[in-house]
Amino acid sequence: MPSQKLYAGVKLREIRGRLSLTQKAFADKLGVSLPYLNQMENNHRPVSAGVVLALAQEFGLDVTELTVGESERLVSDMREALADPVFTSGQPPLADLRLAASNAPALARAFLDLHRAYRQTHERLASLDEALGREGASLKPSPWEEVRDFFHYCDNYLDAVDRAAEHFAMPGGNRKDVTILAEDLFRRLGISLQFSDNSGLRRYDPATRRLEVSARASGPTKRFQLLHQVALIAHNDLLEATLDLARFSTPEAREIAKIGLANYFAGAALLPYRAFLQAAKDTRHDLERLADLFGASIEQVAHRLSTLQRPGAKGIPFFFVRVDQAGTITKRHSATRLQFARFGGACPLWNMHRAFETPGQFLRQLAETPDGVRYLCLARDVSKPAGAFLAPVRRYAIGLGCEVQHAAEMVYADGLDLKGRFEPIGISCRICERPTCHQRSVPPLERRLRVNPDRRDVLPYEIAG
Repeated sequence: MPSQKLYAGVKLREIRGRLSLTQKAFADKLGVSLPYLNQMENNHRPVSAGVVLALAQEFGLDVTELTVGESERLVSDMREALADPVFTSGQPPLADLRLAASNAPALARAFLDLHRAYRQTHERLASLDEALGREGASLKPSPWEEVRDFFHYCDNYLDAVDRAAEHFAMPGGNRKDVTILAEDLFRRLGISLQFSDNSGLRRYDPATRRLEVSARASGPTKRFQLLHQVALIAHNDLLEATLDLARFSTPEAREIAKIGLANYFAGAALLPYRAFLQAAKDTRHDLERLADLFGASIEQVAHRLSTLQRPGAKGIPFFFVRVDQAGTITKRHSATRLQFARFGGACPLWNMHRAFETPGQFLRQLAETPDGVRYLCLARDVSKPAGAFLAPVRRYAIGLGCEVQHAAEMVYADGLDLKGRFEPIGISCRICERPTCHQRSVPPLERRLRVNPDRRDVLPYEIAG
């Protein structure tokens, strides 16, 4: 497959601004002419290999920052939005979308906001009860969607929060038992901690300074809840400062985001960055061994692997996704080129949907997306019992994967033929170009259809080339 040219003008301008350099000084340090740099910064030329090398040698830049980031996410999100039936004139070429995402990211985000508002209006009109119940509501993203997009475009890595959590879990650079650290902190702050038999996971009363954590919860869940409360009590100023910078549009979005930030802190403290990254390399990313080493759950480990994006110390770029039994995506993040559908569920050809059939087992899949990129995908079911008879059990399936070029660093690649057959998967039927998919729910909107009433194959129509 031919290599894709790298256009990263916005990122180059961002790096130059961060270094407080003029274009002339920046060009001199990169060993290129001023006009050449100007053309690269405006995406009239791709970034050359010599410039990439100079960025690494001269400024210590992690060059993977140039390849995967907001631009790819914007392109994926715009492709999905443009697949909406409201756009009857067909999709713009992929090259145009990449140009818009690279040169005008603010305009691309405004387009996505506009499309989201359109979808919300359409959904309200489709349900009279909902329309009456929300009459007069402004056409803004829901608080949940706004928070989801905040983490999505932060690459699911928040440096200040991550480092604060690492500092808490590794005082003096040595990893400690986070349960003991949390209990010591609460004791110093005059907070009484009790493990109770209540059905809720955690309850804190600021007036009495009493914290209750469910004794029914699993060990990893108890530790996570303790660390979540550590974030809210001991690092509230950091969380509030991060929320101030995010500029959420509603108080509800800010409140939801604060819970998300506290959850981020808890995961980063339970699995501190440098220690976890080294252990991941040492175990070849064996999720069960990592869960045992850090007293975490399989889901916590998988999610943390997808956040290892610290500049200068990045891990393997992973995607992570969680789906419920209806196939709805409840968590999603990708540090790879693969992006998830913003609306609807995951492709039914992914092995995640089969994980419910084989509880307690890892499923492996070699998969290829329509753009020709190949992945090693893992899937496993996750059950979350409530700790009592007849209490509801929540069941999910999680997926974790990386591009096949990193597969040798994964224990799960052992015994697989990485040059053999790769199963075709997609993102969303409306933007998937595969003409003969037996699981296709709707035709791709950018392709013409041929319908022959005298002929029937897997699909009731043919997709024209």
